[in-house]
Amino acid sequence: MDKQKKQLYPDSHDFSMLDYECAYLPDKMVRMRYKYVLSPTKAFCSAVIKRGWRRFGKYYFYPTCNGCNACKSLRIDVKNFKPSRSQKRVQKRNKETQIIIQKPSLSTMHIQLYNKFHAYKSQKDGWKQKSISYNEYHENFVDGAGNFGKEVLYIVDDKLVGVDLIDILDDGISAIYFFYDPDYPKLSLGTYSLLYQIELARILGLDWIYLGYWVDGCKAFSYKPNFQPEEILDGFPEITQEPQWEPFTLSSKGLQ
Repeated sequence: MDKQKKQLYPDSHDFSMLDYECAYLPDKMVRMRYKYVLSPTKAFCSAVIKRGWRRFGKYYFYPTCNGCNACKSLRIDVKNFKPSRSQKRVQKRNKETQIIIQKPSLSTMHIQLYNKFHAYKSQKDGWKQKSISYNEYHENFVDGAGNFGKEVLYIVDDKLVGVDLIDILDDGISAIYFFYDPDYPKLSLGTYSLLYQIELARILGLDWIYLGYWVDGCKAFSYKPNFQPEEILDGFPEITQEPQWEPFTLSSKGLQ
């Protein structure tokens, strides 16, 4: 196998999970197809993220749910994005927020902040509460980062208040996961983290922010249409197939 092909088809193990309860839609079951990639490459990650896959650690996956096609992939058009007035106010409120970009790491601060965030979301939005261990965090957010996975740390008054896990790919940035300190609501750190991703993509000359999935009617994703213009992808084409992204818009009702 030549080097270029090896980059797109690294050694891996393929498997599917047994069905489990869907976190996005009531009375639905989820089935995920996984590819565990032994030595992930930027070329492979770029190719599959562009085709709707997601990454946690060395696990690449997408849903293959029986009788349901609700999960659509969403991406922000970086070059044509213009922040709204409320988003500009978020940027101003974070003028003193310090940002550090580095390889994904693991510390007691990471674990404490992750578990604090999930306890808050459990109370506020009914998320299932489950504390993460050091081993689980490493497997999900540190392992498999290669030379493309990064963490963006948000620091306020010398305190870690946000961690944004991202992949910097050939054509864009993939937003993997973000968690933050709920004691800083005025900073709107969730919104600010995406605004910073857009700024970083522009600096790097990248075209897209890959937002993961959009599920119509799911409250957890209601913030995603606030970053227009965007494109949506229906389905999960193979690497040999060209993905057909289409413009994505909603009614202006509810958008900031």
